[in-house]
Amino acid sequence: MAEACGVATEYRDAEDRLVRVAPDTVRAVLRLLGVDPTDPAAALAGVVDVRWRRQLPACAVVSAATPRPVVVHLPAGVDARAELELDGGRRVVLDPPGQPREQRVLDGETWAARPVVLPAGLPLGDHELRVDAGSRTLRCQVVAVPDAVPGPPALAGSRAWGWMVQLYALRSAASWGMGDYTDLAELAAWSGGAGADVLLVNPLHAAAPTLPMASSPYSPVSRRFAAPLYLRPEATREYADADGATRAAVDELARQARREARPGGLLDRDAVWRSKGAALELLFDADRGRRATDTVDPTGPTDTVGPTDTVGPSDAVDPSDAVDPSDAVQAAAGDGPVGMDQDLADFATWCALAERHGPDWRRWPAELARPDAPAVAAARVELAHRIAFHAWLQRRCDDQLAAAQAAARDAGMAAGIVHDLAVGVDPGGADAWALRDVLAVDATVGAPPDTFNQQGQDWGLPPWRPAALADAGYAPLRQMVAAVLRRGGGLRVDHILGLFRLWWVPAGAGAAHGTYVRYDAEAMLGLVALEAARAGALVVGEDLGTVEPSVATALARTGVLGSAVLWFEKDADGAPLPPERYRAATMASITTHDLPTAAGYLVGEHVRLRASLGVLGRSEQAEAAAWLAERDALLDLLRAEHLLPAAPPPSPGAPSVPSPSTVVEPGSTANAVIDGVPTAEVVLAMHRLLVRSPCRIVLAAPGDALGDRQQPNLPGTIDEYPNWRLPVRDADGAEITLERLRADPAVDRLAALLDQVRDAPAGKRPISPSGEAGSHP
Repeated sequence: MAEACGVATEYRDAEDRLVRVAPDTVRAVLRLLGVDPTDPAAALAGVVDVRWRRQLPACAVVSAATPRPVVVHLPAGVDARAELELDGGRRVVLDPPGQPREQRVLDGETWAARPVVLPAGLPLGDHELRVDAGSRTLRCQVVAVPDAVPGPPALAGSRAWGWMVQLYALRSAASWGMGDYTDLAELAAWSGGAGADVLLVNPLHAAAPTLPMASSPYSPVSRRFAAPLYLRPEATREYADADGATRAAVDELARQARREARPGGLLDRDAVWRSKGAALELLFDADRGRRATDTVDPTGPTDTVGPTDTVGPSDAVDPSDAVDPSDAVQAAAGDGPVGMDQDLADFATWCALAERHGPDWRRWPAELARPDAPAVAAARVELAHRIAFHAWLQRRCDDQLAAAQAAARDAGMAAGIVHDLAVGVDPGGADAWALRDVLAVDATVGAPPDTFNQQGQDWGLPPWRPAALADAGYAPLRQMVAAVLRRGGGLRVDHILGLFRLWWVPAGAGAAHGTYVRYDAEAMLGLVALEAARAGALVVGEDLGTVEPSVATALARTGVLGSAVLWFEKDADGAPLPPERYRAATMASITTHDLPTAAGYLVGEHVRLRASLGVLGRSEQAEAAAWLAERDALLDLLRAEHLLPAAPPPSPGAPSVPSPSTVVEPGSTANAVIDGVPTAEVVLAMHRLLVRSPCRIVLAAPGDALGDRQQPNLPGTIDEYPNWRLPVRDADGAEITLERLRADPAVDRLAALLDQVRDAPAGKRPISPSGEAGSHP
């Protein structure tokens, strides 16, 4: 029964060991899927019966070139006709359903499963299959998808390089204490000027507009909408049109944000939003005043409500002025038909309700639990001003993100900005409120224990319900992907394994006590490919961790690049892979946001840190020994590739298993050395190794050029570590600003090294900065 429902009873872990899932966990996950496991045989029969009684699936995702047949379930002997209405209205008469493939008795009557053959060469997009059977007409949405993601034309057949940045961590002198969309545009222009084709950025999804603001960009309230926290108020058209007094007030709020945004050197998002939110309110209301006419404003009073305030009775419209809620949003936003978009209206409504009732819809009054509830309809009118403000914020996010992508393309970048797509959403957030029917809000997703996260991971995000998502025609998935791709030139799908299977953790069970639930990966990958083909975009999947061998094959077949991370590229015996053995269809980097930085790994910073916080799964000595063995094996590979000089002989009396503190002195700066080689040179050698590989794209973190030792996020911690609040720093701990990044010779040196991928086909040794092919520094 578990297998029929896609629930794993066993799996292989990161070390390829077979792990059997506890029966109680399997039963708990089955219940979350709506299956009663008390009587397994009866439950299995019920699951199968439901599929047969549906007759046609709600949605069939097929290859446009060679579509597979769609199976219809009909009573035996019933005559049936079939036709396909193509996107655009043209109808194609199909052959009648074919001979039975399978039979089943339902309510004493024999039914048959019969294939409906679709024509080859379908246009990409949405079509409708209709089957007339007796007095009934059955319908099925047919989505024709490409066999592979074509990707940006400028990247076809070539290799590329780029930067990966945590935007909030890299501020400029003009931003409001944290990196923003205008900084992103400047980063893109600078990157493209240096020869980069890709700029990977952390998720820029929307967070709740209330305080305290969430720190993690991977726990958004919506993946369909963008984060106003990253807006540059001075870059809005409303600032350009504002009077002198309004602009002066905005400028003072900007100075306040710069003073208060980095207490103790760590980002305080609340301080930024208090100032920025107030400035955006000023601009919005000033613009509404400027646009006002003699016509009665249908959206009520224009009193400014700051991001820390709640909406009270004085903010409500007079009932006599009641209008259609979508029209109220449009009129108040003053920005055209996008204001009437239902998804945007729902999101903006959630934001307005969150200001009044808090950012978790599960704690709101029960009558507000669904977007289509009568009480919500009334709230849309009452809070029309606030709804309009949040809709306007999204328009400005789209404007500034479009400007950033335009800057990338103007600078010659083939892909430009590649957005990271988080694996899920906050269970109390806007998407969970609007899409609750397709999300399992009583479960969370994560990952089983592995080498770097030995207690497993629970990300606190509700998973898709597989059957419900399919019944919805995968519309929520498609809308989300299309929305993100509209704002850039590519997509990195965080934990793309989630399109194949997700690690479900029942509420209260603990991260290590979950199991995998399987999804229709062929359909979901196909739909991602469809949206990417329409956008001419690049798609990359983060396929790290506990991965089935078939995943890499499926990604390569569909033109989705996988991920290659230096720390994880090992052979069956655990030895680091030589560069020629890396997968070609990947985007490679030394590390990720959840792993040690290049310099941090070399000096064992991650071992010291995790030991001090008590998040190791074994003793510090055992962890240090394992790290040192892995690091030394990597250094040996770099020497074998002639990227580092030969190792010096061991010192007399050296400990057999030194701790990180004896390998590199704690507190060392950029002058730290490993086996006689400066750490900075070892970091460059590691990047040369990636350039030498056949990987399609090679990325680097700006902090790795300057010796940053602190990883942005430490899985398994919440308040113990300043996750998502750290700036980019150099080896001495000094913050790196955008201005320094663009001027530092060390960054230029790394960029020049990475640019060699353009002239280095797979397996060819690039010329090092010293001029000798493959030479060490």
